[in-house]
Amino acid sequence: MGANNGKQYGSEGKGSSSISSDVSSSTDHTPTKAQKNVATSEDSDLSMRTLSTPSPALICPPNLPGFQNGRGSSTSSSSITGETVAMVHAPPPTRLTHPLIRLASRPQKEQASIDRLPDHSMVQIFSFLPTNQLCRCARVCRRWYNLAWDPRLWRTIRLTGETINVDRALKVLTRRLCQDTPNVCLMLETVTVSGCRRLTDRGLYTIAQCCPELRRLEVSGCYNISNEAVFDVVSLCPNLEHLDVSGCSKVTCISLTREASIKLSPLHGKQISIRYLDMTDCFVLEDEGLHTIAAHCTQLTHLYLRRCVRLTDEGLRYLVIYCASIKELSVSDCRFVSDFGLREIAKLESRLRYLSIAHCGRVTDVGIRYVAKYCSKLRYLNARGCEGITDHGVEYLAKNCTKLKSLDIGKCPLVSDTGLECLALNCFNLKRLSLKSCESITGQGLQIVAANCFDLQTLNVQDCEVSVEALRFVKRHCKRCVIEHTNPAFF
Repeated sequence: MGANNGKQYGSEGKGSSSISSDVSSSTDHTPTKAQKNVATSEDSDLSMRTLSTPSPALICPPNLPGFQNGRGSSTSSSSITGETVAMVHAPPPTRLTHPLIRLASRPQKEQASIDRLPDHSMVQIFSFLPTNQLCRCARVCRRWYNLAWDPRLWRTIRLTGETINVDRALKVLTRRLCQDTPNVCLMLETVTVSGCRRLTDRGLYTIAQCCPELRRLEVSGCYNISNEAVFDVVSLCPNLEHLDVSGCSKVTCISLTREASIKLSPLHGKQISIRYLDMTDCFVLEDEGLHTIAAHCTQLTHLYLRRCVRLTDEGLRYLVIYCASIKELSVSDCRFVSDFGLREIAKLESRLRYLSIAHCGRVTDVGIRYVAKYCSKLRYLNARGCEGITDHGVEYLAKNCTKLKSLDIGKCPLVSDTGLECLALNCFNLKRLSLKSCESITGQGLQIVAANCFDLQTLNVQDCEVSVEALRFVKRHCKRCVIEHTNPAFF
């Protein structure tokens, strides 16, 4: 990294004072050894010209020796405990050339191999680093500092960890990124802070206020954010297309109005441009909230509502009315969804390509017939645990959805070899098939599938009474197929 460029320098100048003051209350600054024979006047003048930059890790806990003599601490991250804070440091200054310093300095070592790389190669290497490592590289030397803050590297911010003070980290980062365009960060398009339990509405408000060009936001598992934060983001970031709030149990609505009960008029033609929405495990979401979401987010194409246990068929009716362009939909583990809900979903017709209704115990062959009849271009269906599905439903599905590539009918005890035979004779492009815990399935049905579906890549027959000969037959005819089984005699 260079012999003398790795030393850490503190900053007391103007450039860092404003940001440092925001984090000093909870930041423990690591003491560093003062450089010998440095004139205080020159050091003071130089520090006044430095700019501030976030800490190299943004996840360094207090009292942890961050950098000593330009090298990272060898302490393992698994042994780190305590509160995590964001710190601010200045870029390493250029080499001082005072005659006394020159005489006292050590002989310069040979230039490191990586320093011989051109700038564009270094930027390409930095592009593969996560946010905390990129900030760490910015502290090596002045050249790396300038390269690490290249705008092309800051289209994405990724922060993870339960102990990180995300609100403060986002505040420090956005201030640095807004340096060239005051109060506005035009290059940032993606923010991923999944699993950061300390993220609050304040942190999301910082992003919403400074990043109008934001297109992708992932805050899965950040259970402290609420409807207020989501409102700030969708109202201040008009280009937002991808939103993941899975596991955010306080989020019950996404709209352009602060009052969740107010329906969209629409607000003088305003709409939310979100196309991808994941609300998995938002178990407080109800039909009324889904109604408001559908009315505001009419451009939705991908919607995932797994384990939103309060949703019913009425919520799906609202969804289909407003969001006619949905291609992928998951209502897995929504126990109140029944055949009437599938009748509403079938109104999406040929636009629907992906459907998951796993463990929806009220679904039977009637609902499957609705979907199969109108959604002829369906490619993926997950109906695991729908015990009301029989061979008749599978037969109707196979004859109408001939382009089906993935099917999961595990834990459907009423499906037998008869349904598999019909499936094999109509769905030749089938690549993934799960029959886990289907008690009525035998080796004969598997052999028919293997003899007709040559492109089969994954087959799950765990807890099925299937002979070794049948499994070997499948392996001979579908050479690329990975078989998941519980038969110890087959290997």
